[in-house]
Amino acid sequence: MEIPIPPLSEVFNFKPLRLLVLNFFQTVKDSITQYKIYIRFIIRYPKAETNYNMRNKTCILLLAIVSCLVSGNAIAQNTKSSTTKKYDVAAFLYPAYANDDPRLRPFWPAGNGEWETVTTMQQRFPGHYWNRKPVWGPVNEADPTIMDMEINAATKHGVNVFIFDWYWYDGRPFMETTLDHGFLKADNVNKMKFYLMWANHDVLNLWDTRLNKYNENNVIWTGRVSRDEFEKICKRNIEKYFKLPQYYKIDGKPVFMIYDVPQLIAGLGGIEQTVAALKWFKEETKRAGFPGLELQLTMWSQNTNYSGFDGSKAKNPENAFVKKLGFTSATHYQFVHFMNPNDDYMNIMEKVKKEWARIDTAYQLTYYPHVSIGWDNSPRTGQSPVMKNNTPANFAKALQMAKDYVDAHPKQAPLITINSWNEWTETSYLEPDNVNGYGYLEAVKKVFGGDK
Repeated sequence: MEIPIPPLSEVFNFKPLRLLVLNFFQTVKDSITQYKIYIRFIIRYPKAETNYNMRNKTCILLLAIVSCLVSGNAIAQNTKSSTTKKYDVAAFLYPAYANDDPRLRPFWPAGNGEWETVTTMQQRFPGHYWNRKPVWGPVNEADPTIMDMEINAATKHGVNVFIFDWYWYDGRPFMETTLDHGFLKADNVNKMKFYLMWANHDVLNLWDTRLNKYNENNVIWTGRVSRDEFEKICKRNIEKYFKLPQYYKIDGKPVFMIYDVPQLIAGLGGIEQTVAALKWFKEETKRAGFPGLELQLTMWSQNTNYSGFDGSKAKNPENAFVKKLGFTSATHYQFVHFMNPNDDYMNIMEKVKKEWARIDTAYQLTYYPHVSIGWDNSPRTGQSPVMKNNTPANFAKALQMAKDYVDAHPKQAPLITINSWNEWTETSYLEPDNVNGYGYLEAVKKVFGGDK
């Protein structure tokens, strides 16, 4: 009896076979991509060749292909991942770890950005307890090859969004090289999303370790901008960043976060003028083809308890103020903005949970939970309050709290923010170091999963 052979189209429509084939080609593609990144890295940094073996890399590539063919778990894993809830885990990225940016040299003359502060800590404060060293070395994050590696490390451990601290001083952008030359030029940039947090604070002497010891608080650059300059900034960001496919959007609306509301109001000339400017920004975003703008507030007391706002007729003046300005969502940037950092991490987290609940009921906006890793500003100043017991294990517990909050609010985007990817001089970073290794990244992966 002749057994009929089904058409190839029907064979491929058999779901387990289709998943096996698709998984095979995706694995091959990912393996080749990793191999290309390795080759570029060795060409750019030939001394690093001693730490890697080309023959071993080739074996890894071949083993990845073979394992895909023989693994009986491939179909089950693929099927399982397709039903797993996805979270938008966003880490703030401080773009000061860049080489050869001339506008950084007045603060860090060595030419490698704030790595100078990190690497000279023991020289400036001999015997100080803070002696952190980056596992990856003081890398240039404005280099697309380096950012290739960091994007892979981030997504492998479940971080899939970077929130770039974005600056504008003296009539022009500042610290954009990490975003423009590093992240956006990385070959694997499509693996991640990003959005901007406008860090519109004044620049004082804090960054310059030669001067900050005098506590003069000289304003080098102000974060205030006029209405004309505000419009220039907004139009530029809409055209240059919002329209990119990698820009993070909620319901199609680009997310734009503002750090310092009093500074914004002072520059624009008052509350009513700020309301008008932000309304114009939203309309301008719509004119660019978007359904709107997700205007995100940095939640801390100075941004909600504004002394110039008359809230005498409102039952909740803080909410009335934020609503009047037109903010539609909020998150925190750092625990230090609303908690005493000189405490045990889990004590802080219990207070943080209560603050999340308060915000959820007190404000008519969407709150996205935030988790900071720690706080210790002594690399800049030599002394600082220190968050205690902020181990990777306790950090994982904090992330689980944030995840539970998101799961309890299914109608909002599954966004969690983390401070931070690389705030080394504030000791709140995910990047691996000589103290915790990859511990904090592994904590993210434990709670949220990561790329295979």
